Amino acid sequence: MAEVLAVRYGTRAARKSEVFLHFDMYGEPDADIQMDYYFWVLRLGGQTILVDCGFNEASGGRRRRTMLCPPSRALSRLGIDPGTITTIVVTHGHYDHIGNLPDFPDARLVMARREYDFWTSPMGGKPLFAVSAETDDVAALHAAHDEGRIEFFTTHTSLPGGVDLVEVGGHTPGQLIVRVGDVVLASDALHYYEELDEDRPFVHVADLPAMYAGFDMLRQLGETHRLVAGHDPDVMRRFPVVGDGLAALITLDGS
Repeated sequence: MAEVLAVRYGTRAARKSEVFLHFDMYGEPDADIQMDYYFWVLRLGGQTILVDCGFNEASGGRRRRTMLCPPSRALSRLGIDPGTITTIVVTHGHYDHIGNLPDFPDARLVMARREYDFWTSPMGGKPLFAVSAETDDVAALHAAHDEGRIEFFTTHTSLPGGVDLVEVGGHTPGQLIVRVGDVVLASDALHYYEELDEDRPFVHVADLPAMYAGFDMLRQLGETHRLVAGHDPDVMRRFPVVGDGLAALITLDGS
């Protein structure tokens, strides 16, 4: 059976004014909003692909994020040996998506060339970008590159099993989405479903026109695909929950 797992490993309480760009311009009262943190697992015909790997306990603790279950432990709870992971798709370089790369020292990383180049450049160290990244995490990307473990692509690539990676940018220069079967893992091209419903950009953005264009692309894809948002608690309500509440299960059509 081919399936996707959206693994909810962390959470935090926030305010809408913290997560939506220029929220005050909408003329709405501020309100509480929950932000959940996910990574994703693709199980396809005997292969297991990890999409991102979450924040680690050190960086999450400094940022006052609640760790529900460290990602490697979460994999074990779901019956997946972390040591068997040979491919990790990196959707982008923020701390909550690449914080556990050292737990997978032999895995091949697949990511947009533009994303790597940005975070390893002086621009990635500018304060308004660096606030979303961790020096140690970027160093782990450097190390993987030096070891020849990163497979770069530009714009679009495909992995075995019918997995399409599409660079959309916006949130970060090389932000990508993952399309497999009738499912789109939007990662942070879509933090909340509300972003599509209200055309409402997220607060951290590298290229605003590209973010809006990404919304348009996802709306179109949403006509034929099931969208999995990157941080929305509603993911755990839209899809069946497994693993004692640890993950949402999305079974691919035709499997």
